[in-house]
Amino acid sequence: MSRKLISLSAATFFIGSTAIADVPSVATDIAPVHSLVSRVMRNVGEPNLIIPTIASPHMYNLRPSEAKALQDANLVFWMGDGLSPWMKNALGSLASDAKIIELLDQKETELLEFREGVLFEEHDHDDHDDHDDHDDHDDHDDHDDHDDHDDHDDHDDHDDHDDHDDHDDHDDHDDHAHGKYDPHAWLSLSNAKNWLNLIAAQLSASDPKNAGIYFANAAEAREELESLIAEVNTLLDPVRGIKFVVFHDAYQYFEHTFDIQASGAIALGDASAPSPVRISEIQGRIKEEGIDCVLAEPQFKPGLVATVLDGSVAKASVIDPLGYGLEPGEELYPTLIRQMAKTLVDCL
Repeated sequence: MSRKLISLSAATFFIGSTAIADVPSVATDIAPVHSLVSRVMRNVGEPNLIIPTIASPHMYNLRPSEAKALQDANLVFWMGDGLSPWMKNALGSLASDAKIIELLDQKETELLEFREGVLFEEHDHDDHDDHDDHDDHDDHDDHDDHDDHDDHDDHDDHDDHDDHDDHDDHDDHDDHAHGKYDPHAWLSLSNAKNWLNLIAAQLSASDPKNAGIYFANAAEAREELESLIAEVNTLLDPVRGIKFVVFHDAYQYFEHTFDIQASGAIALGDASAPSPVRISEIQGRIKEEGIDCVLAEPQFKPGLVATVLDGSVAKASVIDPLGYGLEPGEELYPTLIRQMAKTLVDCL
């Protein structure tokens, strides 16, 4: 090979390496957020996923590789402490130099309040037409709030994940031990579309050279989500109005997007197991109301659903809002939405 060709190859390698080095290191909390960020970063880079889909994001112990991803991050996209309260401390100690984007706290995010009652008697979708609830939110884009957090440098001790399938430890929790707003806002496709632009803007501020790619990817992804909404609406048309109950109240953003509504939940949140009184009440209501389907979740014990179904003719199926069993990446989010719709149709 000639010296000229060698020099040209070396120059090309150097330019390519420089471009790669300029791409920000990005970390995300849950797989659906990771998927949206991956879509915006297509052909530029890959974000790191912190919480695997097999785990409940409400309580999780970081592995060393996940702690390092936070330490190395220039940007972190996460839902917020309404979903993962433990992560706020981890961000304060491990990612204090990163730009943190808390999606639940953004003005672009539409929030829905938690529904109470076994069969959601106290709320319906008409109550949520106005989502301008962000005026009093603190800005979490800087890290002044994290200076006094406990040090989490001992994450190297977490080689093994804790088993999150067993929620018996939470039997004594109050069913109302959750915040005002439902944190599962990624299941709103309106939110997802808004976040794509937000993600592109944050990435572009950190990496101006690739701003055109980020915004072009975001625009394409928004069009893809519009098509996805039409596809899922068609899929759900035959089962609208059929009654179903979910394991916990995690799906109202999905319901709001596609004009369907769950009839109730076994547990109000993923941080607490339902009390025996609540289980007994919902057992009776399932029979009285003629509920057709009860949906379990893979991260939680199936025994509770079996108990609730005892003596009823309702079918049971498994639905997941996090992407359990799906390959992380840009295709996870649309696949998750389709899979949830198909689960409903199959069960109903």
